[in-house]
Amino acid sequence: MVVVWSYRARLELKKVFDYIALDSLKYAVLVRDEIIDLTIALDKHPEKYGLDKYKINNDGSWRAFEKYLYRISYKITPNQIRIVRLRHTSKSPLHY
Repeated sequence: MVVVWSYRARLELKKVFDYIALDSLKYAVLVRDEIIDLTIALDKHPEKYGLDKYKINNDGSWRAFEKYLYRISYKITPNQIRIVRLRHTSKSPLHY
């Protein structure tokens, strides 16, 4: 299975990187790379993380996990794992 990042999620990751890099480029690289590595590993175990509790009427295909105070939401489809959203955990969740 292939892992694909939505445009919105890629943009959110870039914003996170840019914000952290204002204080520490080294830490920005670490956070970005670990988040990317965790999503790449989903191809082997897509159901590793729990159901996304903010997804209304979740059929079990919506999952989420947190790393470095960032919440990463993804959807499992027959052909891919789609990284849909990345947000700081201090922000109010959008129910979708």
